[in-house]
Amino acid sequence: MSSILLIPIAPLSRTKSRLRDCFSKELLKELTISMFRDLANKVVNVDCFDQKVVYCNSGEILDLAEEYGLVGIKEDLTVPRKSFDEVIRDINNIAIEEFNAKETIFTFLDVILISERNFIEVSNLMKKNQLVVCPAIHSAGISIFGRKPPDILPTHFSDPNVPSFVALLKDAQERNLKFTIYDSFRAGFDIDIKQDLVLAHEYFKIFNLIETEMYKFLKNNLKLTLQKRNKRNNRDFKIIKTH
Repeated sequence: MSSILLIPIAPLSRTKSRLRDCFSKELLKELTISMFRDLANKVVNVDCFDQKVVYCNSGEILDLAEEYGLVGIKEDLTVPRKSFDEVIRDINNIAIEEFNAKETIFTFLDVILISERNFIEVSNLMKKNQLVVCPAIHSAGISIFGRKPPDILPTHFSDPNVPSFVALLKDAQERNLKFTIYDSFRAGFDIDIKQDLVLAHEYFKIFNLIETEMYKFLKNNLKLTLQKRNKRNNRDFKIIKTH
């Protein structure tokens, strides 16, 4: 069976737009490259996939993919922009047509705590299921998912009303697919907003990931910290600037 790991990455010019009030455009580019290097260092050490494919329009990312021994495929940008579901569909079809994929597993750049073990566990779960999906920690989104066969059901990232994790599971249930939810904090933690960055900085230290490129980036460039508003409430934080 041909199992293909797929890594879609937005162009560097569009990366992490929600964090523009934290970092300059140049630093956001550096952040993206740091995340990519960390992810590449993990996936190159995992041998449960027949191919590992990076899908991006930016030449710098594709050059780095080649440097790490990953397959780089250039995304053709369109006007108007494709929805994320369309991007997922396109790279999924490439995996089927060019690599004879029997199953595809998607992971994303901002799942910064994900480990080699997480990839192996998801791969093992794919042997017994048609769909494996890991929910994002801070939302009803998706951090990593696999489908067998790759086109067994569509994704729902662009649904205007229903979160992607909820919509995907509802669709899988309606199709009577065999699926499982992969429950993992490290695989489910992603960075999307300012608070995630501050938490990530602490989690890197807690999990002893201080040699990662992303930790070094945050240590050098993140000038924020979290402070509880109420000593009895761990959910109510304010973000304050540090010097």
